[in-house]
Amino acid sequence: MPPVPPDSPDPRRPGVGRRAVLGAAASVAPMLAGLSAPASAAPSRRRPRTLPGGGDLGPNVLVFDPSTPGIQAALDEVFRQQESAQFGTGRYALLFRPGTYHGLNAQIGFYTSIAGLGLSPDDTTINGDVTVDAGWLGGNATQNFWRSAENLAVVPANGTNRWAVAQAAPFRRMHVRGGLNLSPTGYGWASGGYIADSRIDGQVGPYSQQQWYTRDSAIGSWLNGVWNMVFSGVEGAPAQSFPNPPYTTLETTPVSREKPFLYVRDSEFRVFLPERRTNSRGVTWGNGTPRGTSLSLSEFYVARPGDLAATLNQALAQGLHLLLTPGIYHLDQPIRVERARTVVLGLGYATVVPDGGVTALKVADVDGVRLAGFLIDAGPVNSATLLEVGPPGASRDHSADPITVQDVFVRIGGAGAGRATTSMVINSRHTIVDHTWVWRADHGTGVGWDINRADYGIVVNGDDVLATGLFVEHFNKYDVQWYGQRGRTVFFQNEKAYDAPNQAAIQDGPVKGYAAYKVGDNVTSHEGWGLGSYCYYNVDPAIVQHNGFAAPDTPGVRFHDLLVVSLGGNGQYEHVINETGAPTSGTSTTPSTVVSYP
Repeated sequence: MPPVPPDSPDPRRPGVGRRAVLGAAASVAPMLAGLSAPASAAPSRRRPRTLPGGGDLGPNVLVFDPSTPGIQAALDEVFRQQESAQFGTGRYALLFRPGTYHGLNAQIGFYTSIAGLGLSPDDTTINGDVTVDAGWLGGNATQNFWRSAENLAVVPANGTNRWAVAQAAPFRRMHVRGGLNLSPTGYGWASGGYIADSRIDGQVGPYSQQQWYTRDSAIGSWLNGVWNMVFSGVEGAPAQSFPNPPYTTLETTPVSREKPFLYVRDSEFRVFLPERRTNSRGVTWGNGTPRGTSLSLSEFYVARPGDLAATLNQALAQGLHLLLTPGIYHLDQPIRVERARTVVLGLGYATVVPDGGVTALKVADVDGVRLAGFLIDAGPVNSATLLEVGPPGASRDHSADPITVQDVFVRIGGAGAGRATTSMVINSRHTIVDHTWVWRADHGTGVGWDINRADYGIVVNGDDVLATGLFVEHFNKYDVQWYGQRGRTVFFQNEKAYDAPNQAAIQDGPVKGYAAYKVGDNVTSHEGWGLGSYCYYNVDPAIVQHNGFAAPDTPGVRFHDLLVVSLGGNGQYEHVINETGAPTSGTSTTPSTVVSYP
């Protein structure tokens, strides 16, 4: 989970156990009778000889138009179920057809996505608010995970919209016709977050947010920074000034391709595939129709919870794409994506759980695959890997049509026992990892140093890989290991594992602790901007971490704007990167920084 200043009383409640979410059908008006019980409870469907494309999106996708009665009641009922269901089984997507909606306050809880169905955010306007706050946790927003807002224009009721989130809560393709407040009511603790392809006409106020990454957007102004605020390709971004204020500002983003999204055209559901951009800046939709192509929903297998992995793979083998509707999918074999330009898109935080120690999803070394919008939740039997992009030794050039991994999140433990040796392996060249949170749980159920064991977060073997918005936390050994050449990372947020029992448990040979981000010894070209690592060793506060970052000492390996933080003196860093950077200072919770390395 995100850091909480430990020199104040810790408000974090005991981990929320796995809980059943009551079906809405029993408790809401008849017009909402389609709102289902937990989607994971759906029965398996028989495998047909030939799988059809298209079809109904299922009971946990609620589609509104401006004439729909009772919209606010429907939004409130979903929020009632999801507000504090941190490890629950409910999954929902709230979709708004183009038009104007008045007087709504869409409060967004766990595993809930809200989105417009136009080609531009301005096609779907909510006169009201799309709100995330932290009343459920006493004003502490550091656990407001797994929710999203996309492709809407919002005219806030009081002039400022509140979006107080932590990790895995993207704000994409949004137009806020006013200001945006990223902190909870009362300005309590907050630890997020990610904005992309969005326009905020007024001021963005992060207030208590400890870190944030904004990409390819336009803002009126930015109020403040705490530890690590990173901007790439953002019109209106503050000037480069790290560490005081802690702004890292790149004029452009090296390579980007926005996330696929669902929209309607002539009453038909389609999926838009934005085109790749280089040295990008600003939103993709500012001049009307965005650039890209689209697919009919009939070209997708519309998966429902209860579908077997064999069914999903049959659909892929038939040449269909995959649309994962909200719910939980148990897999007894990997989903295998072997065809170039295949799309696997999840709605409402669709969650895949690999059973029996299998890998959840494997991608062949082919062009243009797009993985987006789903959660991988490790199963109780150890998986060697959870997501593999390209097989070992992958070497094809994908520069013109890269594989993208966007809003794909990984969790080990928290919702129950889970184990995985390595969460995500990137073998294919030119892959873009655009916003991920890879998390070994520090709270919830099935949590403990050797219970939800997960040694490695992300391993990058492919050359020319770009990460924009990389959040990786709490792994038993290395959080990120990067062995490919010419890798680049724009923004990194990390916490070392809280629960290390003692110094010996994290010794990397003679080195004290495993670096959060390690570049392989044979790498000659690598670059990173705006990278932070925090420690909070609450089991043994005497633990010493030699550094947050480790890399070859060679001119081609360069870092800009690094920081390490010891939260309240629970553990200490001796250096920032390699042997460079001052140690953290006692209980001060003050970052130690390095502006440029080497």
